[in-house]
Amino acid sequence: MSDDPLPWLDEHTITVAAGPEALWQAAAQVFGRSFSRGSSARYARMVGAEPCAEAWPWPPAEGSTVPGFRVMSAVPGRDLALAGRHRFSDYTLVFRIEPLGPGRSRLRAESRAAFPGAAGRGYRMLVIGTGAHVLGMRRLLAAIRRQAEATTP
Repeated sequence: MSDDPLPWLDEHTITVAAGPEALWQAAAQVFGRSFSRGSSARYARMVGAEPCAEAWPWPPAEGSTVPGFRVMSAVPGRDLALAGRHRFSDYTLVFRIEPLGPGRSRLRAESRAAFPGAAGRGYRMLVIGTGAHVLGMRRLLAAIRRQAEATTP
């Protein structure tokens, strides 16, 4: 991956009844659990994802990995920035947390990606053009919200 920012894909936002620290912990836990599962790991191997191994200590820190993603930045209560690449794409996913007042926060998930070559264009059509990426992001954010709110008194 180059140091130049990748082209912007989309941003998904949710409001959560939890403080920034609880929301950050939920985002890190849910993301790590979701991408460490067998199907995600198999998919990462199938598309030649880098990184392909898991090293997701708690709390995740710069350099931590799950199949398909490496932590580029991890600031508890504020952001979790991830990046990866495979045969068809280079991509980033950045979670940003904004406090909204006592016991409330906003989570923004920004996706960026480049899809080089004909194979990349085909992959983009399959993942972005069909709405699969949006559906996956909505499910991920809903799971993060549930986790954060379930652990907040």
